[in-house]
Amino acid sequence: MGKIVVLGYGAVGRALTQRLTDAGREVVVAQRSEPRSLPDGARFSAVDMARSEAVRAVCADAETVVCAVGLPYKPHVWMQAWPVFMANMIKAVEASGARLVFADNLYMYGPQTEPLREDMPLRGQGEKPFVRAQITRAWMAAHEAGKIRAVAVRASDFYGPDAPNSMLVHFGIKFILMDEAAVFPTPVHHPHDYTYVPDFARALESLIDAPDEDYGQAWHVPNAPTQTTRQLLERAGELAGKPAKVEAMSGWLRAIGPMMSPALRALGEMRFQTHQPYRVDHSKFAARFWDDPTPFDEGLAAVIEALSAREH
Repeated sequence: MGKIVVLGYGAVGRALTQRLTDAGREVVVAQRSEPRSLPDGARFSAVDMARSEAVRAVCADAETVVCAVGLPYKPHVWMQAWPVFMANMIKAVEASGARLVFADNLYMYGPQTEPLREDMPLRGQGEKPFVRAQITRAWMAAHEAGKIRAVAVRASDFYGPDAPNSMLVHFGIKFILMDEAAVFPTPVHHPHDYTYVPDFARALESLIDAPDEDYGQAWHVPNAPTQTTRQLLERAGELAGKPAKVEAMSGWLRAIGPMMSPALRALGEMRFQTHQPYRVDHSKFAARFWDDPTPFDEGLAAVIEALSAREH
C-alpha cells in the first residue's frame, strides 16, 4: 500500500489514478505540466522525462512506478524520446527499488497471421514498432539482470469515455452523434480487438498488486469479444438512436492523405493492424487474474454519454 507514481496523465493515466485513489491509495501524478484537476487523494509533481535526475527524484520513495506516458503520434518523436525515457525510468527504479509497471501497446509484434500472444518474438518492422521492441528489450534485460523488477501490461487500440482522441471515438462515434458520416482512415471490415480504457486501468492495478513472480514478462489486457470496426460503429449508432453511416476512406484519398496529414502519414507503417484481422489472445492474463472485460454495449454507451455531456 505504498506510494504509487503515475508517469503521464493521458486517458490511461487518468483512469488508473481515479481507480487507485478511489481505493484509498497514495498516488503522485508526474508529468511536465500540472493537470487542470486531480482526484481527491492524488497530488502532482513536475518532471521532465528527458532528465535522468528529475525522473530519479520523483521515483525516489515510490513503491511502484507506472509508466502511462503518451507521446505525439510521430515516428521521429518516438525514436528520439522513448529510448531516453526508458533508460531514465530503469535508472530511477534501480536506485529506489520501486517496481516498474509499463502501460504498453502491441506494436512490437509486427505483422502476424494469428492472435497475438505474449510469447511471440519482437519483430519491430517500422519506426514505431522498432522503438517499442527496443525499449521492451531494455527493461527485460534490466529485469533479467536483477537490476529492477518490471512488467508490461499490453493493450490494443483503446476507447473510452475519457479518450476523445482514440480512433474509434475521434473518427467514428463523434461524427455519428453529429449525424454525419464516419469516414474511417483505415478499413472497417476486418475483425479488430479494442481495449476499454477502464479495463486497461483495472489490468494495471492487477499487476501493481501482483507478486514479483508475475513480473519480468508481458500480460495482455482482456478485451470484449472481437467485432469489426464497422459493427462497433453501427452499434454505437443504434445505442445513440442515430443511423450510422460508416465509410472507409477511399483508396485515392488514403494515397494522398499522408502527403497532407502527418497523422495519416504515421498510420502508414501500422497497416498490419488495420488491413487484416487483428486479434489479441488474453488467455494468459485470464487464467491468472480476471476475464470479465466490459461488454461493448456498456463501453459504447459510456462514450456516447460522455460525448453528449461535452456538447451540452
